[in-house]
Amino acid sequence: MNRVLVCEDEDVIRDFIVINLKRAGYEVVDVNCGEDAIKVFEQSNGDFDVALLDIMMPGIDGFTVCKKLREKSATMGIIMLSAKAQEMDKVNGLMIGADDYITKPFSPSELTARVDAIYRRVCMSFSSNDKPMYLESGPFMLNLKSRTVTKNGQPIELTQVEFQILEYFLNNQNTALDRTSILKHIWGESYYGDDKIVDVNIRRIRMKIEDEPSTPRYILTIWGYGYKWNAK
Repeated sequence: MNRVLVCEDEDVIRDFIVINLKRAGYEVVDVNCGEDAIKVFEQSNGDFDVALLDIMMPGIDGFTVCKKLREKSATMGIIMLSAKAQEMDKVNGLMIGADDYITKPFSPSELTARVDAIYRRVCMSFSSNDKPMYLESGPFMLNLKSRTVTKNGQPIELTQVEFQILEYFLNNQNTALDRTSILKHIWGESYYGDDKIVDVNIRRIRMKIEDEPSTPRYILTIWGYGYKWNAK
């Protein structure tokens, strides 16, 4: 399965996306409004790997669609499409569950590279091993087979990007990790964006795993450098 849902109200841009993703080997379903995106997703029982959502659309906007789709699936990759390069658009999209964003205009190579990177991460959530593998730290346990995490035995729902970041931290406990290394490890060497995406995802993870996100106990900030997982 390598299905992509494209929601873009501008016909020219939508056709451009569809053509290039099909050339890259993806099966594409395209719609021109948020209402249809939600309807198609529900009718297919969530049978999509990646969704590309335009932010500015008449009716239901891309932020709302992103939030609704993320409520229905923690594993599907979501990329926001924006004509704006404003910081708040990026932050808002990431905070409600998007994995990445692309600012228009973008090239075919950037489009396919971003979708490929998200698709590879989604595929990891479906990979299986004969023997379950776990990572543990304090009250946290990561199941590397099911790609799930618990805190004191209680499940915490993470997106695949969030899970990968947490996995990276637990594999490097008490080690200061700079933003660039986190960016390259999670998003790949050829990532087109900036390292702000790391900070937003850290903020989102803290909201899910910390007792007091404003005074984190587990993911510590190393000012001017990056972050460190406190294993104590």
